[in-house]
Amino acid sequence: MVEWTDFERATIQDIFSKMDYESVGHNALARCLVVYPWTQRYFGKFGNLYNAAAIMGNPMVAAHGAVVLHGLDKAVKNMDNIKATYAELSVLHSEKLHVDPDNFRLLADCLTIVVASRLGTGFTADVQAAFQKFLAVVGAALRKQYH
Repeated sequence: MVEWTDFERATIQDIFSKMDYESVGHNALARCLVVYPWTQRYFGKFGNLYNAAAIMGNPMVAAHGAVVLHGLDKAVKNMDNIKATYAELSVLHSEKLHVDPDNFRLLADCLTIVVASRLGTGFTADVQAAFQKFLAVVGAALRKQYH
């Protein structure tokens, strides 16, 4: 089980309480698909993903980005049991969708960049450390079925 400090808990809850899920989710997923184009292979049904403009304008990318970000709410609400919270989603991604587990880290990195750009100077090193710890714990929970 992961140990969370009061600061880390408060920081994660604060970030998500201010989150514009649709915009941040869309931008994080779109950034991931542009920067790491091999991740596009999981989104064949999304239509035109041929360039950055097409990806940014794709409504299915926007919708799925929001779904992913809203999915993180489960972890925010269950910080003491993230592994169990994502057990079914982990099985889905590993056994049915066959998602490369490294993609969770890539998306987390893109999400961190988008959140940092939104928070500006409020995204201090301590805030970043708490946010990245949270995303690492979620990523580990999602990857657990791969081991």
